[in-house]
Amino acid sequence: MENKRLQKIERLIQKELSEIFLLQTKQLPGVMVTVTKVRMSPDLGLAKAYLSIFPSERGAELFENIHQNKKSIRFELGGRIGKQVRRIPELAFFIDDSIDYLENIDQLLRS
Repeated sequence: MENKRLQKIERLIQKELSEIFLLQTKQLPGVMVTVTKVRMSPDLGLAKAYLSIFPSERGAELFENIHQNKKSIRFELGGRIGKQVRRIPELAFFIDDSIDYLENIDQLLRS
């Protein structure tokens, strides 16, 4: 039962964070931030969000910007999911570089 609730909240936070980043990146042409997965702590106090940033060249700059605005992102998330959860979790962001890894493997296989 608990595992099912955890997965449901992970999907909800992933969906809402994706919409938040979509609205924020509309102002930046050619930039896309995707929330690839969200993992919750068992007590629902911490959400680890894995982000894929395109283009990769600007990834460090955009990730730093996201990290600095973590409180405002959490506040906006709270406005969206506040009625569905008791406590808005703390957010921790990580870069998901699996796409870059796959591209590197693809290039190695082609050569």
